[in-house]
Amino acid sequence: MTDRITVHGLQVATTLHRFIEAQVLPGTGIEATAFWQGFDAIVTDLAPKNAALLAERDRLQTELDAWHKKHPGPVKNPVKYQAFLTKIGYLVPAPPVVRATTKNVDAELALQAGPQLVVPITNARYALNAANARWGSLYDALYGTDAISDADGAERGSGYNPVRGAKVIAYARHVLDRTAPLRKGSHVDATGYVIDGGALVVTLSNGTTTSLAKPAQFIGHQGNAAAPTGVLLQHNGLHLDLRIDRSTAIGQTDAAGVSDLILESALSTILDLEDSVAVVDADDKVLAYGNWLGILKATLTEEVSKGGKSFTRGLNPDRVYTGAKGEAVKLHGRSLLFLRNVGHLMTNSAILWGDDGKEIPEGIMDAVITTTIALHDLQKHGNGSAGAASGAAGIVNSRTGSVYIVKPKMHGPAEVAFASELFGRVEQLLGLPKATVKLGIMDEERRTSANLKSGSPAPLVAMTISCGKASAAPCWSNGAKAESPTPDATGLLQSSRSASDKVSVGAALGMALTGREFGKQDFGTVCAPVMVGQARALTHHFAAVAIIGIAAFLQNQIEQRRAHRSRCFGRGGRELNC
Repeated sequence: MTDRITVHGLQVATTLHRFIEAQVLPGTGIEATAFWQGFDAIVTDLAPKNAALLAERDRLQTELDAWHKKHPGPVKNPVKYQAFLTKIGYLVPAPPVVRATTKNVDAELALQAGPQLVVPITNARYALNAANARWGSLYDALYGTDAISDADGAERGSGYNPVRGAKVIAYARHVLDRTAPLRKGSHVDATGYVIDGGALVVTLSNGTTTSLAKPAQFIGHQGNAAAPTGVLLQHNGLHLDLRIDRSTAIGQTDAAGVSDLILESALSTILDLEDSVAVVDADDKVLAYGNWLGILKATLTEEVSKGGKSFTRGLNPDRVYTGAKGEAVKLHGRSLLFLRNVGHLMTNSAILWGDDGKEIPEGIMDAVITTTIALHDLQKHGNGSAGAASGAAGIVNSRTGSVYIVKPKMHGPAEVAFASELFGRVEQLLGLPKATVKLGIMDEERRTSANLKSGSPAPLVAMTISCGKASAAPCWSNGAKAESPTPDATGLLQSSRSASDKVSVGAALGMALTGREFGKQDFGTVCAPVMVGQARALTHHFAAVAIIGIAAFLQNQIEQRRAHRSRCFGRGGRELNC
């Protein structure tokens, strides 16, 4: 029997109640009595609407089943079938004029294109790894995969193979030639990098000096200008950090002292409360919510043992450089974090409501609690205490004051409108401006995509995530008409749960850097979010590295999608409410 505390009309599991009052609310400015009163009002008003939407799903499925039993096999008359779908309300009229508005969207969504990871929020190590996968070593990614051939003495082994290392270094130099070419000569022949007059000057093996073909690609440096430890370059909105350290085993054998090439990789991460986790009761929810709280406050850490050594892993700090004009340049050190809530279908025993003690719709519980936790990020409580990475003080997730929630398994515009209403009510409860919460809409039943322009006004829908296809992303704002914009972004592939630096770099090479939409044409039905923004594809040179470097990552995703098909599709391809 679960111990519970009754607050207003809610019967809250004691463990969850204690967590909210002792860890979530302190420091947010939200008083406990007002919180529970508002929470109760949201449940009382919206839980019946939630139930009505699920009943509508069942009605439509019954109508569809009856039609297909009467007309077995492929649809022979699409016009009549469309008329039937319209008659039963599966298809709804589209407005004649559709317009989108967005505001306060972080660059990872609005301007940049890059891979996105998905990890279970209940696993602190995975969550930290994914958040820190924003930057990854190209040297490591190349050395550890068969992107570099084992031929001619370049085999991988337990120790460092200098023959293989030389191949990695040569490959990375060619990457620089393609992404940040020199005015004359090649990075392959570089023997030194210095900063002079706010510009990058490269010394070549023949004793001459040269500069970048496009000087604006030099963004900044770390260390002394005459002997930099890092050179920051930019190509199509993504950054490359050339690391120089002659004290390392790699750097001391390199003519220019280069020890690594760090690539900006996983731009965003979905921390998952849904399909990748089993969260069924109050204790499970407290674990999941607690990790979300810890990562936003920069207090989440994990003890890790590798190679006989143990260390504490926390969030990486931001990366700080000296710009070309001497100004400070600070780049986000971590993936932009989204949180995937559950859909409208599930209920959870962590909270009971009503006279008959019904389980709360879990999507409503997630919306209220996870957004309340996000106040700590909005109020910049990420102080890097309790063992977070050195220099991590002042960590924030969104620099624009937004909260990114992914809302899965949406069946049609009425359900999108309900999600909008729900988060609008949460914003009111917490005193947040409208459209603080940005929703990512998942449609695995296709009714949302089929009615893309017909959504009701929502706080802000910044993207759509659709299994098996990439579709234009609907963006709405309160009081404004909706528009279905044409996204300029590439498709982004979600990662496996145990994504490592190698996987994230491989994903970056394959998708962000080539502009290709892997997972659609190449690998079958893989969930791929399409970000609304100005995607800029880099050279296709990286495709070969990427395809090999993320082989395990792709296999994991394909297996997950097969499992999803077996769960969520009945005979004849019928889609079930799962």
